[in-house]
Amino acid sequence: MEIPARFNGPPTSGNGGWSAGAFAVEAGARLGAPPLEVTLRVPPPLDTPLTYADGSVHDGGTLVATVGEATGEIPAVTPVSLDAAVEAARAYEGFTRHPFPTCYVCGPERPDGLRIFSGPLPDGRTAAPWVVPAEVDLRVLWAALDCPGGWTALRTGRTYVLGRIAVDATALPEPGSTCVVVGAATEFSGRKAMVLSTVLGRDGTPLAKARATWIATT
Repeated sequence: MEIPARFNGPPTSGNGGWSAGAFAVEAGARLGAPPLEVTLRVPPPLDTPLTYADGSVHDGGTLVATVGEATGEIPAVTPVSLDAAVEAARAYEGFTRHPFPTCYVCGPERPDGLRIFSGPLPDGRTAAPWVVPAEVDLRVLWAALDCPGGWTALRTGRTYVLGRIAVDATALPEPGSTCVVVGAATEFSGRKAMVLSTVLGRDGTPLAKARATWIATT
């Protein structure tokens, strides 16, 4: 198992959501199956052979991540319309201030990325449209759930990275369709931000939900 370099978050490590999704799939994650939770122990290395066994991902002797069953509820974020998401995305703060502008999910400097630009809603949530790529799979769906939740924390001006994410996915969106992704912060505590995110299908039905903890780097 490897994380190809194109799926980066920070320039030298994997996007947290895509990496966690890859680890979850290796651990048996499937659509409609009980949700799994991945905890990232170090930044996931790129283009590096990784091994998975007994709920742990290793890079040689280094523990990269742990995977286990998610406990507790993973609530859906209140949906918004596609029009509202398009309008919110116009004010995406990452256009002018982005800690990782080449991020596969939300980097404005990644024309080949997912280009999910989550802008603010009046109540503090974030929303963005997402044109689903032809290559969509469960790993890409985990990635799409990552940054939209994180931007509810990044809007505070601090730099955060993903620490833990649990995903409940019921269906993949149709390639070429336009979904809405919404995020919400539920709690800030010290360096931790607890956030939620949801991918909504064209009819507003939740296709996947995530509960995540982001960690401030400073």
